[in-house]
Parts: sequence; structure tokens; C-alpha cells
Amino acid sequence: MTTTQAERRALLGRTIRWRFNDGPVAGQTFEHTFSTDGSVVWRSVDGQDPTDLHHEKFGAVAPVSDDVVVVSYVSSGGYTLTVALNLETSQMVGFASGHDTWAQQKGTFELLPEPA
Repeated sequence: MTTTQAERRALLGRTIRWRFNDGPVAGQTFEHTFSTDGSVVWRSVDGQDPTDLHHEKFGAVAPVSDDVVVVSYVSSGGYTLTVALNLETSQMVGFASGHDTWAQQKGTFELLPEPA
């Protein structure tokens, strides 16, 4: 395993903070943590009081190249979010869908420091 592959796999258990610039949640900031058991915990962190944590059963982190990782999950409400993260530029593009909706969204992300 190369260093870059190890770094991508290190996204598991790390918190990713992202903000979409467009689409239905433009300007909102979210935190997502993808676990090694395939689950995801996420919340909105806008304003002074973050929302409660949402626990989703199905999620994944998949390396695509040295610089790109795709993360995806399905919510208990039936919505799916798939996001390609460019680790070199901190840019992302995502696709959200559910029931009768579909949206492409672009934005930026950061990896939060690991807890001490």
C-alpha cells in the first residue's frame, strides 16, 4: 500500500467538514464521519448550535486515484449522497438523490484534526 492509499483509507474515522456552493443546501456546513463498520454519523454545524447527530447504517469510502476519494451513504429517509473529494485541491462535487429529486452540487471540504 502506498502512502497516498494509506492517507485515503485514513479518512475512515476522520471528520470531514464540507460546504456546498450551490444546490439545495448551498451555504450550509455539514460534518460527516465514515466509520470502519460502514456506518456514517453526520450533522449540520451552521449557527451556534449544531444539529443532533444522525446515524446512518450504510456508507462507504472508495479511493479513485492518488488525489480523489468518493464517499457515499444512504440516509434512513431514503436519500443518497455521493461526493467526490479532491484531496489535493479540497474541492468536491456531489450528487444527492431521493424519491423524485436529484441535484448536482459543488463545494469545498476540510479534514478536521483528529482528537487528541
